[in-house]
Amino acid sequence: MSEASARRKPNVQPALLDTELEHLPAELRWREWMGRVEAVIFAASEPVPREVLARVIGKNCNLELVIDDIRAELAGRPYELVAVAGGWQHRTKKIFGDTIRAAFGKAAGEGAKELSPAEALVLMCIAYFQPITRGELSSFFGKEVSRDLIGVLRAQELIASGPRSPQPGAPYTYVTTKNFLSQFGLDTLRQLPDFEALEDAGLLSKERLLAGDIMPEFSDRDEDWVRR
Repeated sequence: MSEASARRKPNVQPALLDTELEHLPAELRWREWMGRVEAVIFAASEPVPREVLARVIGKNCNLELVIDDIRAELAGRPYELVAVAGGWQHRTKKIFGDTIRAAFGKAAGEGAKELSPAEALVLMCIAYFQPITRGELSSFFGKEVSRDLIGVLRAQELIASGPRSPQPGAPYTYVTTKNFLSQFGLDTLRQLPDFEALEDAGLLSKERLLAGDIMPEFSDRDEDWVRR
C-alpha cells in the first residue's frame, strides 16, 4: 500500500480504554469508575447488563458497590438507578408520575397500549406457569384463548415463543420476555409475587383459575378475545 493510500484510510479501531487506572489515587479511581458506569447506563435506551458495564471498570472493581454508591448519590434526585430485566437502568421515581403526566400527558415508559382485563389475565398465567401452550391456557379458562389475543401480547414483546411442548404435535409454548420484566419493573421472574402468598391474601386461587371460573365480565366488544 502506498503512503498516499495509507493516509486515505484512517485507523478506525477504537482506542483501548484504560480500565485499571493504576496511575490514579484510589479515591479518584473509584470516582472515575462510578462516572463511567453511570454514563454508560444513562446513554443506553434499555437496561445495561453486568457484562457490558464490566468493560469500563477494573477487573477487581466491585460493580455492586459502585452501583450502591451511585444510588446513594441519587437519593435526593427525581430519578434513580434500578435493577430491572437483568441489568441496570435510570428511571424516574414513581412519586413524580403525576408531574410527568401533567407535562407530557403520560408517565415515563407509558408508551405501550394498555392491556384489556383478558389480556392481562392471560399474561399473568403465562408469567406464572411458563412455558405454557395456548391449549393449556384455554384449559385454564374453559374457553379457547384466541391467536389474536396471543398476537397482542407478542406485538408488545411481552411474550415470545418458548420450547416446543412434548405433547402430541409439539405445539409451541409461550414465555415472558425481558421487555415483560422491564415493563413491570422486575429484575428476574423470582420477583413475581409468590403464588401462595397471593392465595393466602385471597387475591388469587389456583383452584378457581384451573376451574376457569375467575374470568372477568366482558362487554360485547371484548367478547372476541375467545371463541365460545
